Amino acid sequence: MPLRDLTPQLRTRLLRMERLVGLFVSVAAGLTLAGFVYYLYHTAEQRGWFVPSIPYYTFVGSADGLQVGDPVFLLGFSVGEITLIEAQPPSSYYNVFVAFEIRQPYYGYVWTDSKAKIISGDILGGRRIEITKGVEGHATAQETDGRIEAVWIDEAWVLMEDAPKGVGLDPQEEVPLGVRAQALLSQIEAALPGLLENLDRTLANTSALSEDAGRVIASTERAMADIEEITANLTDPDGSLGEWLLPPDVKAGLTDALATVNADLLELQKSLENVGAMTGSLREQVESNDRVLSEISSLVVDTDDLVQGLKRHWLFKGAFPAPPARGGTTPTPLEPLMAPAAEDRP
Repeated sequence: MPLRDLTPQLRTRLLRMERLVGLFVSVAAGLTLAGFVYYLYHTAEQRGWFVPSIPYYTFVGSADGLQVGDPVFLLGFSVGEITLIEAQPPSSYYNVFVAFEIRQPYYGYVWTDSKAKIISGDILGGRRIEITKGVEGHATAQETDGRIEAVWIDEAWVLMEDAPKGVGLDPQEEVPLGVRAQALLSQIEAALPGLLENLDRTLANTSALSEDAGRVIASTERAMADIEEITANLTDPDGSLGEWLLPPDVKAGLTDALATVNADLLELQKSLENVGAMTGSLREQVESNDRVLSEISSLVVDTDDLVQGLKRHWLFKGAFPAPPARGGTTPTPLEPLMAPAAEDRP
């Protein structure tokens, strides 16, 4: 319907709606543009577009696992990114040229003795560049008031404008994970036949051992049955252990022998008592004999003294003839047979 065919009220309402739609579209476009600008700013801030950086480069044998835009790491931090990867001439010692940038202030850790290590990044074959911290070398950047003035190249300071490639770092390239995995698989494949052969021998030996174990288990079961029977006899409360160790006939013989031994021991005890009594009597007789001998000795001594006294008495001296003299010597009186004891003398 043409606009002139509408009433004034409808035309007014339509114009208001058009203004609202235009305003909404303008606001949406502004928000979209603001979001895009914020995204660009955030990306630039993350990538360090507003931060001064210094170019560096190194050489590798292969570009496998490396891509432009990949981060460069230092001390575990993402300090820059790869800017260029290209092949070298066929006559070059290294095959691939890799250029990268390091942002401020991390290039202060990079000295002339720093190395660009190309290490494995993941198990899928990816690799990354890890810069080592300098220790004994020379700083590679010179800056004044936060502005980079020159870089250290070939033992001299060179202005940034005169060094577009930047500072070269010696590479330390590890063997890619895929190559190492392939080498490992090759070794496993070469060793697999021997392993399978050893496994077959082991399984055969295991089978033989299983058969031997079966026979041993069978014999063990028989031995266990015998042990169970013996244990049952031992646990019988009716004295089965004694009957097992001492059969009835042996037990009866041992009982008779013990009774006989007991009677013999009683007789032996009586005999020992009689011997003790006899020994006591003999001791008493010996002691009495000692007293008799002492009395006899005393009697003999007294008799001898009496005789000697009679010989010297004038009344009885003639009754005892003097013995003939020999050689004009006076005979010596006889000594008593035994000297009287001190307690027996008067």
